[in-house]
Amino acid sequence: MENKDLTVRNYFDEILDIINSNKSNSMKKQLLSQYHESDIADVLDLLDDDKRKELYKILDTEALGEVILHSDDLEEIVEDIEPEVLADIIETMDADDALDVLEELDEEVRLEVVELIEDSEIKEDIETLSNYSNEVVGSEMSTNYICISTIDSVKSAMKKVIKEASDNDNVSTIFVLDENNLFYGVLDLRDLIISRENDDLKKVIKTNYPFFLDTDLIDEIIPQIRDYGLDSYPVLNASKELVGVLTHDDALDVTLEEFEDDYAKLAGISEENNLNEGIFKSIKKRIPWLIILLVLGLVQSFLMTGFEVVVAGLPIIVFFQTLVLGMSGNSGTQSLAVTIRSLSSQDMKKHVLKTLFKELRIGFFNGFLLALLAFSFVFSFLFIKKQGVTSEVFTINEAIKASSIVGLALLISMTISSFVGAIVPIFFKKIKIDPAVASGPFITTINDLTALLIYYGLAAILFNIIL
Repeated sequence: MENKDLTVRNYFDEILDIINSNKSNSMKKQLLSQYHESDIADVLDLLDDDKRKELYKILDTEALGEVILHSDDLEEIVEDIEPEVLADIIETMDADDALDVLEELDEEVRLEVVELIEDSEIKEDIETLSNYSNEVVGSEMSTNYICISTIDSVKSAMKKVIKEASDNDNVSTIFVLDENNLFYGVLDLRDLIISRENDDLKKVIKTNYPFFLDTDLIDEIIPQIRDYGLDSYPVLNASKELVGVLTHDDALDVTLEEFEDDYAKLAGISEENNLNEGIFKSIKKRIPWLIILLVLGLVQSFLMTGFEVVVAGLPIIVFFQTLVLGMSGNSGTQSLAVTIRSLSSQDMKKHVLKTLFKELRIGFFNGFLLALLAFSFVFSFLFIKKQGVTSEVFTINEAIKASSIVGLALLISMTISSFVGAIVPIFFKKIKIDPAVASGPFITTINDLTALLIYYGLAAILFNIIL
């Protein structure tokens, strides 16, 4: 048997060679149609203005629309396209994609493009979607779907599907309305195809099908999207009317956007930063959290001054401060990550106290084991070194005292940090604040502050009691 070449092809160079070739535009169009729009978009992002305009002439409006939607440089690309051409492109798009493109334009240009759109239906759909805030499902839904009625026979339903299939990408799931034009259920295309002409259509319609309301918050539907993994989800309004669908691609996009948003918050940034945005806009996004962290850092520094006598009496403990603060922060961050990841599950909502107690126990046992190790290593180091900061020789009593402070501080601070790492996001969720804002530098600073008080507080107690 002949072995096929499974080497990964370099689509980028192939597409670039086609664009730069001397072939006719019709031939270039035919050749480019064999490549995925995402691969063409990768090339488009790196072309100069002249080459981009040349590619715009090669591709038809529908293909060009798919390409620019896959581009990582959407804002710059749509600004280079003439309003008349852009209006034609938008008419080939789903309303949600069209709105994404329009949002990248300056207001004056956007109004001009909308005015040039001749398709009244797409205009109306764009206006409908634009009325939703970016945080709700309605802003991401598509109006591109096939719909039939419960009064349809198998034959009439098939005719509708065949008629509308050419204008709709989402044909695998067919949405069904009842006699009052309210959502009734869904029908798989496969089930319709294999049904006999005289079969009762209602018998193959899935009536208990998951749906979302157009006002549902996007971050709250992510768990259902993950659990169901469907091709598309019906989107209903408060009256149970079908107003759109959330396709698999849309669901993937909102999931990624939510993860990116959470990642930005993990860094203490209020919104995701764009590499191309202005420096002052980026500063405006970051400075609020930095100010909060500065205040907490100053509080931490001021507290240190209260332990001046302790540091003077046992200066060696300063060198192990970063160990205690670091391990406390690590323990809290682990607990925080687990809690945030679990917050969306129904089990988590039912067993909050169980979750808190579990994290408290994990923190205690981890702290206990690490405290024993730290005590052993610190004591061995000090006993062998036998040299103080002020060139004085350590006594065994001082070595025990210092290593005990480190060990006990680790045990207590890691226990408390694990509990804090679990309870803070739960509290934020309870008061309707995104728990991701409680993470990253914020929670680390809180844990540092707690660990500092524990560490030097223990040092003060042992310094005064153990002579």
